[in-house]
Formats: sequence, structure tokens, C-alpha cells
Amino acid sequence: MAIDTEKILREISEFSASSLEEVEAFRIKYLGKKGIVKDLSSGIKDIAPEERKTFGQSLNQVKTAVVDRIEELTSAVSQDSGEASSEEDTTRPSGGEVIGSRHPVSMVRREIEEIFQRIGFTIASGPEIEDDWHNFSALNFPENHPARDMQDTFFIEQNPDIALRTHTSSVQVRVMENNKPPIRIIAPGRVYRNEAISSRSHCVFHQVEGLYIDKGVTFADMVQTIKYFSQAFFGKAKIRLRPSYFPFTEPSAEVDVYWGLENETDHRITKGTGWLEIMGCGMVDPDVLKASGIDPNEYSGYAFGMGIERIAMNRYQIGDIRMLFENDVRFLSQLKGAW
Repeated sequence: MAIDTEKILREISEFSASSLEEVEAFRIKYLGKKGIVKDLSSGIKDIAPEERKTFGQSLNQVKTAVVDRIEELTSAVSQDSGEASSEEDTTRPSGGEVIGSRHPVSMVRREIEEIFQRIGFTIASGPEIEDDWHNFSALNFPENHPARDMQDTFFIEQNPDIALRTHTSSVQVRVMENNKPPIRIIAPGRVYRNEAISSRSHCVFHQVEGLYIDKGVTFADMVQTIKYFSQAFFGKAKIRLRPSYFPFTEPSAEVDVYWGLENETDHRITKGTGWLEIMGCGMVDPDVLKASGIDPNEYSGYAFGMGIERIAMNRYQIGDIRMLFENDVRFLSQLKGAW
């Protein structure tokens, strides 16, 4: 089926209208659900494959001509009648457009970034689809090591060596491989976990991880950095560290900030203890430094990481993590004045 393009284009260019109703009838004739363009499009399946490109070009030419002619006729009819089109009529009431707001996760991420940038950290990024080396092996996760079971991973079926990253620690490895110390970076971004174990679980999360590598870096340096962050973000500098385990740091710790027990909300979010867990941290394991090409006898460093969703929920008193992912405008509109 061929299109007599010249004939159709001539009919389009010769059509005239004296009212907006006639322009609308013209539009329906060509672009409506049962219009000429729709009818022509439905016949493309019957065209030989080698002729479809030419057919498609002709069809697009017709559609463009119709749209252009509609605009010309609408403008001409409006001027002849002495009425401005809806786009030009400044006396019409506004559409009441609603101004959007930043997402709570974006606001918290931005604030965390600014706090660490003030003390010399730069922002680093890396791929979300990662290989086994950067996501596991270089971070002291040996093959078949039980520590790999700490995180449920989305692997690529065609290549088990490739997966969606489970943490932004992979960015730290890439930075250490390609830069000489001193290194002082934070790595914010999306991470993926196969955690479909309850209605409250989600497969996509946001993290911010930090890394500082230099000569003579100590555990005390890390503690002071975390205290600074806690004071700047939460307004609370009292923290405590509890021994923990992470494959890529040794020693490792969980960090709690003293939130207090001044009201019912404080009791709820701290489970009556007054302490709120905010991040994990530790001194970078010498094997991780060595795997990334850094001499552990000359350099040392610390790393830390925190989940942005958890902090956002505490900051804005959000009771259900699902609210952060549902994109309900009623929820998001409550945060317009947040920041």
C-alpha cells in the first residue's frame, strides 16, 4: 500500500476554515482515532519490509503537514474573529499549577554532602552495575566466604560475575585503584538488595559512604569526624561506638547518637534507650588497601557508611519506609517548606 503523498499534501494545504469548529473537524479527519493517518498506519503490516522505511517517511510528512496546517488555521481564525488563542489570552485565569518539592531522600543526601564537603571531602560516583571484584573480592569478601551471605544480591543471569551493587563501597575501591593517597571522599548513591521478605522491604536503597586514606590516620581521627557530622546534622555530639563486624574494616563498630528521651517520639524511635543507631564504621582492613594497590605499611584509613532512608525517616518523622517510594503527592506536598 503506497501513500499518494502529493495528493494528500495538496488537500491539506488547500483546506481552509472560518471557525475553530471547522479546524477541529479537520484535525479529527486526519488525526482522530478513525482518521486518515490512523487508517494509513494500520496498513504498515501489509507492506514489504524493504518498503516500510519509505512508507514511514511519507506518513510522517503527512502528520507534520496536518499539525502545521492546524496551527496556521487556528491562528488565522482567532485573528479574524478578534479573539486571542488560549496561549495568547492573558486575561484567562491561570491553571493553578502546583509547585513541586524536593524528595526527603534528596534533601537529606544533599545536607550530608554539604556537611562533609565543609571538612574537605569530595563527592565520588561509580557504576551501579558492578563486577564481582569491585563489589566483593577487593573488599575482603573471598569467594564462597560466609560474609557474602550478609547481602542478598541481584546477579545478572547471563554473567554471574556481574551484579547490581550492594553498597557504594565499590566506589571506594575504584577511587583507591585510580588515585594515590591522600584520599578523602564520600560516595552517595543507589544500592540494590534482594530483600523481598516483607511488605516493608524494598530492593533499592540510598547510601552515603565515606573514606579517608593518608599517612598516620587513626581510629581517633574517625571518631572526631563522626562527632562533627553528628553535631552538624543532628545537633547532638554525644555518640557511642559498639564493636561490630564488616569484612572490609578492622576494627569495626556501629555508631549510636544519644537522641534523648524527652517525649513519646524519642521513646519510640530509640526503643526506650535514648540511643539511635546512625552508621557503621571502622579502620580500612590492610588487605583492602593492598588489593587496591595502596601500601598498608605506609598508609592507613577509615571508612563509614549510613543509609539515607533511615535518617530521612527520623528527620521528618516518617513512620513507614514505603511512603518514600510511593510518590504520593499528598505526602510529598507536606515537605514543600522543608528545605
